[in-house]
Amino acid sequence: MESTSSPDSPHAPGAPAPAVGRLPFGRLSTGESIDRYSVTGAGRLELDVITYGARIQALRAPDAHGRLDDVVLGYDDISGYEDDSPYHGAVLGRVAGRIRGGEFTLDGVHYRLPLNLGAHHIHGGPRGVSRRVWEAEPFVDGRVAGVVLRYLSPDGEEGYPGTASFQVTYTIHPDDTLRIEYVATADRATPVNLSQHVWFNLAGEGSGDVLDHVLMIDAEAFAVLDPELLPTGGVAPVAGTPLDFRSPRRIGERIRDDHPQIRLAGGYDHYFILSRRRSTVTPAARLSDPRSGRVLELYTSEPGLQLFTGNFRGEHSAKRGHVYRPHAGVCLETQHFPDAPNQPHAPSVILRPGEALGSWTEFRFRAQARAR
Repeated sequence: MESTSSPDSPHAPGAPAPAVGRLPFGRLSTGESIDRYSVTGAGRLELDVITYGARIQALRAPDAHGRLDDVVLGYDDISGYEDDSPYHGAVLGRVAGRIRGGEFTLDGVHYRLPLNLGAHHIHGGPRGVSRRVWEAEPFVDGRVAGVVLRYLSPDGEEGYPGTASFQVTYTIHPDDTLRIEYVATADRATPVNLSQHVWFNLAGEGSGDVLDHVLMIDAEAFAVLDPELLPTGGVAPVAGTPLDFRSPRRIGERIRDDHPQIRLAGGYDHYFILSRRRSTVTPAARLSDPRSGRVLELYTSEPGLQLFTGNFRGEHSAKRGHVYRPHAGVCLETQHFPDAPNQPHAPSVILRPGEALGSWTEFRFRAQARAR
């Protein structure tokens, strides 16, 4: 294994020295080789990232007894990811989420995108950035370590205008924080809305469903969906609905309620408008698992997040011979408003020449005593 390390870096006694190792992860059907980068910081968190789609392939976090388990869903080899439809651990783009009819108008020009969700476009198209090979550069800087991944998307790729440059940086901090930073530039005006589609199961991937996980989302409103799970343009308060997570509650508590928005999605597949989206003190969301004692706090610069509980997913084989079933994981996808290029009242996602799009999300892990 090739590795980058910082043996002279100051770190807590007994803690690992920050390091990044690289190993081959296999070849795509096209013959392109894929690498996996394994990142350890000065804490306990361990991250594996692959160059296909800049995907989080594994994330090992300690439970209440210090035991490390992989808490993200995925596959053991590249063939699983190449055939992957749930976007396990992928960076989504150029535009995360759905675009109605696969079309939008920008500066008076009408653009048509490939349709890969019935009559609509989703997550950047059938070969969005989640299905491209990224260049990777590992780094160690004092007590932190990580990987910078870059991809250059040519003009017209998946129907989008302009050549766009994307950079995603994963950094492991000594307090068991995974920080994700996104930077994008373009030579023509183009929509950009990057996100991360990692599926969490804090009890450990393959351990069952996440319906007993407890979730808090600091949001007072959500985007109303139509029957095709696209935003109507309307916003509704969460108060008095099963989408009210302002106080912690079990994900499964109201996931089958007879509420119009829940019936449409078969559970949760909704965009929440965050009320404290730029705070570094108050989390935008908090997820905990009573069995393992693991707690995940989410902080972000983005205005909202998409909560998705894998409602209609069929069974499929995954890591270590596990079989994933509906609700095997939960996604907390920080991003801008869905269908933003067609939503005039939503914050703009148009990136123009001379500008640089930048955003960040942090997943801060800790453990607490398990409830008796």
